[in-house]
Amino acid sequence: MDFSQDLVKGSIVPIILSLLRDRAMYGYEIVKVVNARTNGVFEWREGTLYPTLHRLEHEGFIRAYWQEAASGLNAGRKRKYYAVTRKGLAELTRRAQEWQAFSSAVSAIVLSDGGR
Repeated sequence: MDFSQDLVKGSIVPIILSLLRDRAMYGYEIVKVVNARTNGVFEWREGTLYPTLHRLEHEGFIRAYWQEAASGLNAGRKRKYYAVTRKGLAELTRRAQEWQAFSSAVSAIVLSDGGR
């Protein structure tokens, strides 16, 4: 399903912060996890992700560091990993509360039968 860009833009930051709350990840890994966890409903691409990662890093919500892949085809190759900061965890809490209130309010109207 194609979602409007307004909906997508409003969900990218809390999704990224939620994933990085669990563990540090490199960019392409984030894309794979989002696509897998949504069973392909979201079809993120790296071009969608990296501008947001850079902005979140600039705002202090995440930090980046380089680490070599330990095994597999990419053993020895460096990847840029992203991890959430304390400031990012606070932002995730704020955005999660905001999302809950907003989605409940929209659902109360959009999913209502109008009292019929």
